[in-house]
Amino acid sequence: MTIYPFKIPLPFFPHELTGYGLMMMVAFLIGGWLVALELRRRRFADDYSADLVAAAVIGGVIGAKLWYVALTRDPGALFARGGFVWYGGFLGGTAAVILNGWRLRVPLRWTMHLVAPALAASYALGRVGCFLVNDDYGRPSGLPWAMKFPQGLPPSTAGNLQQLFGIPIPPGIDASAVLAVHPTQLYEVVLMVAAFFVLWVWRTRARPVGWLFGAYLVFAGLERFLVEILRAKDDRFLGPFTLAQLTSVGLIAVGAYVLSAWRNDPEPAPGAYLTTGEGSAASKTSTAA
Repeated sequence: MTIYPFKIPLPFFPHELTGYGLMMMVAFLIGGWLVALELRRRRFADDYSADLVAAAVIGGVIGAKLWYVALTRDPGALFARGGFVWYGGFLGGTAAVILNGWRLRVPLRWTMHLVAPALAASYALGRVGCFLVNDDYGRPSGLPWAMKFPQGLPPSTAGNLQQLFGIPIPPGIDASAVLAVHPTQLYEVVLMVAAFFVLWVWRTRARPVGWLFGAYLVFAGLERFLVEILRAKDDRFLGPFTLAQLTSVGLIAVGAYVLSAWRNDPEPAPGAYLTTGEGSAASKTSTAA
């Protein structure tokens, strides 16, 4: 099967709308909607979902871009349209969400609990975007569902796979030949959709506040570690292991700690902002004035 990038020309604009940009927008909207559903179920102020999305968008985009610049050591990439790394986006978005929660006096554990299922769903949607722009594919494969990306980022040619990713190619294959590879983007979509459904069911059961976030970290780390085995990558630093796998191990460790440490902890109060929509630093200042 041969796959080409999904693009929508935009009138009066020099650039087109890519599948990645479209799915990133959908991912943030769906994530915010899922958080709002949970806030309403708990009879909390659903305005907090908009606060979370705004913080995640700003912090996530900045973090993803800075991580890519650090990896490539190319400051010029800071102003390019492409070049985003999920782990950088995750860390940047997390930092922005934490700071926003601190500003609104929302306990961190409540924020973590509310966003866990939404993070899994949003990540799956983001990987759909990677597939639509033919990025982040895997190693050559002869499986029936293997796909060719002749206009991928980069194209899945024998030459690119060998020179850019160090994948051995059998002799006699022309460097310009487009090879079928694992659609690892879709593998991640399937795995994280499954993780979302598990977390979405667990959210209605008696779980300590923040526990869901630990479960999300374990799921996300395991999924990425396994998929990296099949990815076409150029950042393998310890034999076959990649930098993303090292980060995945860190996520799993943190997730396991959260699951253990908060297993029997008392539930923290949600705070005034979640329960009434008031209580932020800004509102306190205006009231005092």
